[in-house]
Amino acid sequence: MRAECRDLGLTDYGACWDVQRRLFGEVLARKAVRDDFAGYLLLTEHRPVYTLGKSGREENLLVGRERLEAEGAALYRIDRGGDITFHGPGQLVVYPILDLERLGFGLKDYIAALEETVIRAAARYGIAAGRIAGASGVWIDEKGVRPRKICAIGVRASRYVTMHGFAFNVTTELDRFARINPCGFVDRGVTSLAAETGCDIPMEEVKTSIVALLSEELKVEIYNNQIVCL
Repeated sequence: MRAECRDLGLTDYGACWDVQRRLFGEVLARKAVRDDFAGYLLLTEHRPVYTLGKSGREENLLVGRERLEAEGAALYRIDRGGDITFHGPGQLVVYPILDLERLGFGLKDYIAALEETVIRAAARYGIAAGRIAGASGVWIDEKGVRPRKICAIGVRASRYVTMHGFAFNVTTELDRFARINPCGFVDRGVTSLAAETGCDIPMEEVKTSIVALLSEELKVEIYNNQIVCL
């Protein structure tokens, strides 16, 4: 199976969401076609934005919309799972738009594959990340220290075609998460590759790693890693 990768660069959330929905419709329409095309993989960094999932609680936004707008951030309520999170420059956001039936994955195994991709990517920088029972995403959970999330995951699937995906903090401005209870948690923190390693890790290096690991975990050939400007 094959999937086409498109690097969208720095995007406004709304414009990228439109691209997701268009490609989602395309992949859905291709379900009757017998070929080896499984869908798309979108890579982006967003301009500052907060997104609230369909089951998210508005009280997890700790400041008013006016405060966010004054700080140059937008707010969207969207149709993915999960609660509220922040996206911004320095964070690698990955949107796989894939036909899981063609890949032979159930939704639970698909989410586990996304998590494992990030766990393996973090390990390349000496970071022991993992899962926490009952909490989606990828965490660093050390004894005696409150858990901190390095990657948020929120997906949607219809007829086994996926949308949304995961947000991996590379050099993200972590102070932005102080405006929310990230993913609805009040007793857990947020971190990044830069915060954990003390190094300014190149985004292009992380993109290359994530694409290669996703290809392995999802058992799909990812090709044509082109830059597409919105």
